[in-house]
Amino acid sequence: MEYIKTERAPAAIGPYSQAVQVGDLLFTSGQIALTPEGGEEVLSQGIEEQTLQVLKNLQGVIEEAGGRLEGVIKTTIFLVNIEDFPRVNRVYADFFGDHRPARSTVAVKSLPKGALVEIEAIAKL
Repeated sequence: MEYIKTERAPAAIGPYSQAVQVGDLLFTSGQIALTPEGGEEVLSQGIEEQTLQVLKNLQGVIEEAGGRLEGVIKTTIFLVNIEDFPRVNRVYADFFGDHRPARSTVAVKSLPKGALVEIEAIAKL
C-alpha cells in the first residue's frame, strides 16, 4: 500500500491521504473545488467551474500515481443540489471524452467548506 501525495491537487484538509494505491488500483479521496496553490476557500464560481476544478484535482492525483484518466473505473459524485446534475454531467462528459467510467451520483445535505460538488474515483494504473 502506498499513500499518494501531489502538489497538483489541494492538500488534504483532514487526517486522510489524497489517494491510496493498492497494487495497480488507486482509490482517491473526494475532491472539492479547492485550488492546488493552497487556497483554503472553495471557488466561488458556479457549479460548472467547481466541477471542472474538482476533475482537474482528480486528474492531478491520478497522474501523480502514474495513471491516466482512461484508467478511471468508477466515480462517485456528491451534489448539494441534485438539480445541478445536468450541468455537472456536461462538464464531466467533456472532461472524460469518450471514456465512460461507471458512476454513482448522490444528493447530500452539505459538503466541506460550502462546496457544491465533490467527486472521488477508483482507477486502474
